[in-house]
Amino acid sequence: MSGILGKKVGMTSLFDENGEAIPCTVIEAGPCYVTQVKTKEKDGYDAVQLGYDEVKERIVNKPLRGHFLKAGTKMLKLLREFRCFRNKELKVGDKIDVSIFAQGDLVDVTGRSKGRGFQGVVKRHHFGGVGMTTHGASDRVRAPGSIGASSFPSRVFKGMRMAGRMGYERVTVKNLKVIKVVPESNLLIVRGSVPGAINGYLEIVKHE
Repeated sequence: MSGILGKKVGMTSLFDENGEAIPCTVIEAGPCYVTQVKTKEKDGYDAVQLGYDEVKERIVNKPLRGHFLKAGTKMLKLLREFRCFRNKELKVGDKIDVSIFAQGDLVDVTGRSKGRGFQGVVKRHHFGGVGMTTHGASDRVRAPGSIGASSFPSRVFKGMRMAGRMGYERVTVKNLKVIKVVPESNLLIVRGSVPGAINGYLEIVKHE
């Protein structure tokens, strides 16, 4: 298995051999650089740390700057560890691009879902509201209502569905088929949708 970091470009559609439109997501996958190789003997587990998205040196803090200088790579914005690499030949400083994928591969894509901010119970948990909006109930239409606590147990149970922050959660979509690989532009086109907004970072892992 192998993986790469990328960025969501947007959605489009392609036509198959039968003339049917296939909804697709375009992902800018790589190039990534190996910034650290962890081993079971030294670190307790095997992993490969990849960096993605080059940035200016002045906006990188000193510890990370030293980390990149030691690895001999460019200054990078995103660092992620992958425990799925079977290739034992990878060394610090190696470059990984979209060519590790091929048309027809199945991939798992992980990203952060779109943030919705602080939302009420109707949008967040699909509460129905009070139903009737007449007879002076104008301020109770989207209210949560009773949360069930009286003199006993005199507290609110954990996990109660209430208003709060919605979205921006780690989401993985599995078994997306690779429709096309464009190595000269570092583009990976997969069937279906992937989590997150445009320009959101993604982790793409080959599914086996």
